[in-house]
Amino acid sequence: MMRRLAVRLVVVLLFAAVPLAAAGGRVSFDVADLREWLTYLSSDELQGRRIYTEGQGLAAGYILTRLKEWGVKPGGDAGGYLQTVRVLGVKVNSRSSVTVQVGDERRTFKDGDGVNFPKNAGAKRSLTVNRVEFTGYGLEAPSVEHHDLRGKDLRGAAVVFLGSNGPKSVDAQAYRRLLTGRSRSVLDQMKGIATLGPAPAPRPEQPSAGGRRADAPDFTTAQRFDQEVAPAITAADAFYELLFSRAPVKYEELRRKAENQEPLPSFRLSDVTLTFNVDADYTVVRTQLTSNVVGLVEGTDPDLKATYVAFGAHYDHVGYAQSELTGEGRPSPPGKVTPGKEADRIWNGADDDGSGTVALMAIARAFATGPRPRRSLLFVWHAGEESGLLGSRYFADHPAVPLDRIAAQLNIDMIGRNRGDLATEANTVYLVGSDRISSELHQLSGDANRALPRPLTLDYEMNDPGDLEQVYYRSDHFSYAAKGIPVIFFTTGLHADYHANTDEVSKIEFPKLARVAGLVYETGVRLANLDHMPARDNKGPRAGKGAK
Repeated sequence: MMRRLAVRLVVVLLFAAVPLAAAGGRVSFDVADLREWLTYLSSDELQGRRIYTEGQGLAAGYILTRLKEWGVKPGGDAGGYLQTVRVLGVKVNSRSSVTVQVGDERRTFKDGDGVNFPKNAGAKRSLTVNRVEFTGYGLEAPSVEHHDLRGKDLRGAAVVFLGSNGPKSVDAQAYRRLLTGRSRSVLDQMKGIATLGPAPAPRPEQPSAGGRRADAPDFTTAQRFDQEVAPAITAADAFYELLFSRAPVKYEELRRKAENQEPLPSFRLSDVTLTFNVDADYTVVRTQLTSNVVGLVEGTDPDLKATYVAFGAHYDHVGYAQSELTGEGRPSPPGKVTPGKEADRIWNGADDDGSGTVALMAIARAFATGPRPRRSLLFVWHAGEESGLLGSRYFADHPAVPLDRIAAQLNIDMIGRNRGDLATEANTVYLVGSDRISSELHQLSGDANRALPRPLTLDYEMNDPGDLEQVYYRSDHFSYAAKGIPVIFFTTGLHADYHANTDEVSKIEFPKLARVAGLVYETGVRLANLDHMPARDNKGPRAGKGAK
């Protein structure tokens, strides 16, 4: 114990505060405070902060108590700091269909009979598309020089791709996220308006003691399900046989090539019209409640204070193993048990995302107690990120402030370590999404870094569309980006303790955490003093792997 106290004293003396010269004045992020806050939030007492648990509630209470002390105004429901997040379990009655017309031949395929719509297909509507593009495997994999989409204009098109496993050059396991995310990439990045992919391989039946309950939800969501959703369907052979019946290459040959992972051509399907009829009724059969923590700091400009810079982090983690011994079946958290730590039942989540949680607390305090910028500041500690971005998706559909008044959203998730625990990563932070919606935001963030007393190394590898982990879609910033709001995701990357029972406060690099928090703060100051909203030019990702 004495040795730990001595080490801590040395750290406090050496790194008592990390100063930065911000556009709004000089602020400091106190390493000792960050350590104190994170020591509690990642303690065993909070039992891994899993959604719907007492531990998560204790974390929310801890955060809002400090916001109140610092004079951060409440931005949640009924004048409080908490925004109730309603997570709905939904049953679906689908009558959706796709009608294919090729020349004079016309046929309708119903959901579940030749085609499959997502369970959450969105609001009722009919969409007719006259431009249908076949894009081979529909895959961008720059690391193996495979490009099905590069240079193609797919705006307004229904985009077809085949091959569940991709081409031979692609390791299906390593590229799993890219392969399963092809529809999302086409719709989000290429601005297609519908996708048609291969039917999923049948899953083996899982043994169940009681079988599936008749009232079990078909899907769970924190989003509204009465909004329009771009059709992203899968289809069986009969559908594709008709679709390609007048194509330069018939479906039977394309199917054979895809099964053998051979090169596939790309071409437009001429004289083809697709009509998507989305017609589903949704019945809520279960409601679960959790909470976002929301705070506000008002800006100083009479006009600009009605607009906001949003900052976010998720304060939940994955919980604890419910069996006494982790060898008795899988642990309840979706993570790893480290050899030699089998008796450690709690996944503390110090870096994921305790580091982002305390960084956001420090930034909120700096704005509330220090120089205030012209634009107002919105702080959201999101719940349920680990369960599917639940808190941020709910907030984006039920915002505390109008979404069109948010200049940008800065998201912080895992900034307390070095990627892979490599010493060569000590100065590096990864920025994701900064150039996708607003190139002006991208430039501003670089200027902010250069203004720091000790600039960090900005790395854009994870912003690359070919990023195997598809990080852009995996944290809370994407809930805002999906609404057209410019975003930057700040992270220092994964390490061996990611989603493991060894992600503990003892391994956090607090001086680095403070420096990254300083970069986020400085970026926020510049955004908040900008006399206009950053331009949303939607040029897509340009800074990627190899960019610094």
